[in-house]
Amino acid sequence: MNQFGDHIRQSRQAIREGDKAYSLRQVAARVGIEPAYLSKIERGVFQPPSEEVIVKLAAILGEDKDVLLAMAGKLSSDLQQIVMQRPKLFADLLRQMREVPDHAIIRVVREVKDGHW
Repeated sequence: MNQFGDHIRQSRQAIREGDKAYSLRQVAARVGIEPAYLSKIERGVFQPPSEEVIVKLAAILGEDKDVLLAMAGKLSSDLQQIVMQRPKLFADLLRQMREVPDHAIIRVVREVKDGHW
């Protein structure tokens, strides 16, 4: 399954329907990679690229970088640093939240943002 590459190609092509500046060659040039490399990523010939390339693709395609990184099986370096500060606590938290409905997670996020303990 090539979820990441398929998503990148579909997103790029959808934008290209309204803006011809989103050809494979033009997007690759803006990201700073070879068109052949982007083509192979989109087709699933190569594994997803580095975090740096994914973040650039996200910005160019108007995508959420954390979603694209997750699709690529990666975690952003800033989130890795946060987890590494308290790995056991974050691992326990994430495992406990595995089956929690989205509305409950949203509530927890809001409480943390608001500082209501």
